[in-house]
Amino acid sequence: MYAFELHQPKTLNDAVTLLGQGDVKPLAGGQTLVATLKTRLAFAEQLVDLGGIPELRGIRRDGDMIVIGATTRHAEVAKSDLVQQAIPGLASLAGQIGDPQVRNLGTLGGSVANSDPAACYPAAVLGLGATVCTNRRQIAADDFFLGLYQTALEEGELITEIRFPVASRSAYEKFRNPASHFALAGVFVSQRDGDKQVRVAVTGCGPCVFRATAIEDALGRDYRPEVAKGVTLSPQGLNTDLHASAEYRAHLIPVLAARAVAQTLA
Repeated sequence: MYAFELHQPKTLNDAVTLLGQGDVKPLAGGQTLVATLKTRLAFAEQLVDLGGIPELRGIRRDGDMIVIGATTRHAEVAKSDLVQQAIPGLASLAGQIGDPQVRNLGTLGGSVANSDPAACYPAAVLGLGATVCTNRRQIAADDFFLGLYQTALEEGELITEIRFPVASRSAYEKFRNPASHFALAGVFVSQRDGDKQVRVAVTGCGPCVFRATAIEDALGRDYRPEVAKGVTLSPQGLNTDLHASAEYRAHLIPVLAARAVAQTLA
């Protein structure tokens, strides 16, 4: 790891000011950044530690939204009574991320900003139609994830919180890599009260998280596990790697979607 200077601001304004000064990277939970710095796949002359900024952390309800601060830990989301009651699928997803060390250090904002193609949180953000709030603007989930490790965030822009709509039904099913615990495939399903529209978001299968619109349409007409499982998806554009082929992932997605639907009806 190369030498760097560490800043520990106490306010969001101070952090934003520091990020505008040369070769600087924000540090949230460090579960990705520290590893890439150690292997010299990333470099920064300065790091800005966001962990000491109170306004970036916490969980609250605001009307029909659950609002979660960017530096809130995965374990905090998983254990939150508020999240478990309002969006059980989100709490369950947070509890499946990595291992206890990762869950107790990793943050919501860090995971979403990184947009790892196999990360779990992006599936909840897109699957619930959440809004990503930054120090500059609000970004709809459908406009946020652009590609492999690519998001709509601009230089110096920080996620401050994410606003998740309360769902009447939500569940996450994950087929995990046994070594990394990343999703070989993961599917988040949600439906809101009074709204027949179903959202189905898939992680681990493409360059970034995406919506399985064919499954959404089928479930919108008939919300049953068998319906989700009966959808045939093309492997075109899906990932093939040493863990699984695109064809295998195309098969997994409807299976996991059916399991998620069954969860919501249990």
